[in-house]
Amino acid sequence: MSSIMTNASALTALQSLNSTNKQLEMTQARISTGYRVATASDNAAYWSIATSMKSDNKALSAVQDSLGLGAGKVDTAYTAINDIKDQVDLIKSKLVTARGASQEDQQKIATEINAIQAQIKSSVTNANFAGSNLLQTDGAATSDLKIVASYNRTGATVTIDTIDVAAADTQVLDVAGTGGIVGGLLATTFFDPSAAAVADTAIDTALGSVETALSALSTGAASLGAAKSRIDTQKSFLSNLSDSIDKGVGALVDADMNKESTRLQALQVQQQLGIQALSIANGNSQSILSLFRG
Repeated sequence: MSSIMTNASALTALQSLNSTNKQLEMTQARISTGYRVATASDNAAYWSIATSMKSDNKALSAVQDSLGLGAGKVDTAYTAINDIKDQVDLIKSKLVTARGASQEDQQKIATEINAIQAQIKSSVTNANFAGSNLLQTDGAATSDLKIVASYNRTGATVTIDTIDVAAADTQVLDVAGTGGIVGGLLATTFFDPSAAAVADTAIDTALGSVETALSALSTGAASLGAAKSRIDTQKSFLSNLSDSIDKGVGALVDADMNKESTRLQALQVQQQLGIQALSIANGNSQSILSLFRG
């Protein structure tokens, strides 16, 4: 039925065109942002999940930074403590050589040991990373090194795991130069150049102190080595975990650009056809009105 009061064809065409324009606007937004769920209004559940997971991923990124800093501290200390262990091993060899040696030879060995003691002190002092030295105490109360290793969230409950390095295992020397694992060795004058040849019993006693220090250094190196291994493993795990979270979030909210591009072309054609249909419907109405003008 044709009516001069209501153009049903035009209304239908307009509704269809409005629907097409709305879909076209949505598709264009997805293409421009890269997201099919960019706001809560797009899909409240997916948006909420994605927002929480993205926040957790930022926390994981901070944990990875912490592990990187911790790795630098541990690697530096590990390298230095192994060097110190080698130097103490060298003192051990020199003491064994001095046993039963002449006074002249012992004096030469004493000079060599003094140089090794200086090198050990230098190694400890230089084992500094980002203002932190795990091998040397500053005279104040020291605490274990705690490296943030994970961020765990269950609902509103958050727990932080750490990789710990016991300070007692790694305190090679204090600032006074007399405490720590090698403090006693560095403070000892093994041979007095002005005295007679050192007795074998005195050298045996010194060797006992060296063995004690070597045992403690091995414990410290083992502690740092274990921490180093855990840090490397955790860094690799967090990197893979972060990638998995990114993929999971992407599956929820990312737009399929191939699909959206194809849809954009189809909607643009529909828009053009809708405009033509509306024009035709309005044209028919004008034809009816022209009859009355005639």
